[in-house]
Amino acid sequence: MNKTTPPAQDPSDRYTDGAYLADNPSWGVEDSAWKAKKIHALLEKNGLIPSSICEVGCGAGEILSQLSLKLPQTMCAGYEVSPQAFELSQTRRSEKLEFHLADLTTESVHFDLLLCIDVFEHVEDYIGFIKNIKDKATFKLFHIPLDMSVLAILSGSMLKAREQLGHLHYYSKDTALATLTDAGYEIVDWQYATAFSDIPAKSVRAGIAKWPRKLLDAVSPGLNAKLLGGSSLLVLAQ
Repeated sequence: MNKTTPPAQDPSDRYTDGAYLADNPSWGVEDSAWKAKKIHALLEKNGLIPSSICEVGCGAGEILSQLSLKLPQTMCAGYEVSPQAFELSQTRRSEKLEFHLADLTTESVHFDLLLCIDVFEHVEDYIGFIKNIKDKATFKLFHIPLDMSVLAILSGSMLKAREQLGHLHYYSKDTALATLTDAGYEIVDWQYATAFSDIPAKSVRAGIAKWPRKLLDAVSPGLNAKLLGGSSLLVLAQ
């Protein structure tokens, strides 16, 4: 008896069919103020005051909403392909902040700064995606989760990131920077970001890991990212 194999589901469907929202009802809004603070600090460090900012895969739009408060003269635009996330963003619209249910890679637009915050690890053709957004802005700022660590490999937490968060690719600091370089970007600046130092732990497991991470991070941020994880990478590029 012949068995018919069901067609493979496109991983990107979960962002348009409601599955991602079901797994992540807040769409990560609780971390947005912290991310906006880190983004603004990196811009200040490099003397950048963009007159226009866009965010690809802006989700509920809270990062842009927070940034627009810090940069009141800046025009901000968020682009999102998920109807559910776009609906969440509508309460954050303002005179200086707009949102579009559209694929930025197909739009004829150009901004001073493009934000790509926790996005390309979700994209199947991540190199093609990174290349396609390169010409949409003069500067690009990435926030990249560093899922790849010794602890993550031993504990299997990367599979949790795949199942719940939809991460298809996993990075260390070196592979993240190499990915951007391979896609034709020039790295202007980068730094580690450690949510475990500033944001309350979201699980008992994360709470247990928090203190060893803080102690090792104080000695060597790079070693902590490699061994215990919990870090992410902010990268400013051209």
